[in-house]
Amino acid sequence: MTKVTKAGATESRKLDHILINLEEDVQFPRVTTGLERYRFMHQALPELNLNDIDTRLTVFDKQLGSPILISSMTGGTEMARAINRNLALAAQQHGIAMGLGSQRAAIEDGALADSYAIRDIAPDILLFANIGAVQLNYGYGLDQCRRAVDMIGADALILHFNVLQEAVQAEGDIDFSGLLGKVEAVCAKLSAPVIAKEVGWGFSKEAARALAEAGVAAIDVAGAGGTSWSEVEFHRAPSAFHARVARSFADWGIPTADAIQFARSAAPDLPVFASGGLRDGIDIAKCLALGANLAGLASPFLRAASQSVDAVDELIRELNAQLRIAMLSTASADLSSLRSAGLQLID
Repeated sequence: MTKVTKAGATESRKLDHILINLEEDVQFPRVTTGLERYRFMHQALPELNLNDIDTRLTVFDKQLGSPILISSMTGGTEMARAINRNLALAAQQHGIAMGLGSQRAAIEDGALADSYAIRDIAPDILLFANIGAVQLNYGYGLDQCRRAVDMIGADALILHFNVLQEAVQAEGDIDFSGLLGKVEAVCAKLSAPVIAKEVGWGFSKEAARALAEAGVAAIDVAGAGGTSWSEVEFHRAPSAFHARVARSFADWGIPTADAIQFARSAAPDLPVFASGGLRDGIDIAKCLALGANLAGLASPFLRAASQSVDAVDELIRELNAQLRIAMLSTASADLSSLRSAGLQLID
C-alpha cells in the first residue's frame, strides 16, 4: 500500500488521494464503462470537410469550444494548486469547462483557498465549484454553498454524492438520511445552478429522477469503469479490516454507458454530463450519441497536469482531434448531428 499521511485531516486526505491516483492501479478490476459495447456506423461518404466540423456548444449560457469537461479532482494542498493552475491555463486556451475538487478543505481552513484560485488565469471558462452533498447533514448549508461559489467565482456548484467512498473510509461521513430535502432547499435558494455529480458509481434512474425533481440544473453521472474510489480508499486504509471492506467493493457500480441513458430517460430536459472511465475522443463521441451534453475526464488530466501545462494542452488537442475525426466519419457536421448518428449496440 502507498504510504499516506495521517488519516482524518481533510488536507492530508486530499494529498493522499492525489498520490494514490498517480502511483497505484485504482481502476475497476473487471467492470467497464460499457462504451466498448457500442460502435458507430461508419460513413465512407460524409460529404464534409474536417476543417468545417463544429464542436461548439452552450452550457449555462456560456459558449464552449468543445464538449470536453475537465472533471473535478483536487484542491486543498500546494500540489493541488499547481495541478489546478495547469488545468485552468489549458482550459482557458481551449475554451472548455472545468470543475474543481471538493472545497471542504478551504471552507474549514481559509488559508487553503488559494489552492483553488484560478480565475486570474482562466477568466472566461465555465467553472464549477464543489462540495460534498453529505456535508449538508454535517453542519453545511446555504452559506457554505455560497462561499464555495464565491471563493472561486464559479458559474455553478457541484454537489457530489459519494456514498460508497464515505462508507468505506475509516473517518467517513456516513449519514445520508434526509438529504434530498436539503439538496432541494439549496437548489431553490442558491443563485448559481446546482449540478448533482456521482464520483464513479453512477446514478440510477430513480436517483436521477429524484434529483431532477429536487431542482438540480444538471446531472453528472460519473459512472463505473474508470477510477474506483473504493480502491483508492483500500490503499489508504488504516487497518487490514478497513482494507478488506474497501476491496470488496472494487467492482461495484453502474457502468457509465448505462448511467448516461438512465439520466437522460429520467431527466429529459436537463443537461447530462458523462464521466467515469472516458479515455479518448471516441469515448466522448459515444457519450454524446448516448445523450450526454458534456463529457468529462479526470485521471488522464490529473496525470497530464502533474507534468505541465503543455501536457494538458496536448491532451486536449488530442481529444479534440479524435472527436472531430469521429464526427467526420459519422457524417456529423456538428454536435446536434452527432447525437443522431448511428450508434449500434454490438453485444
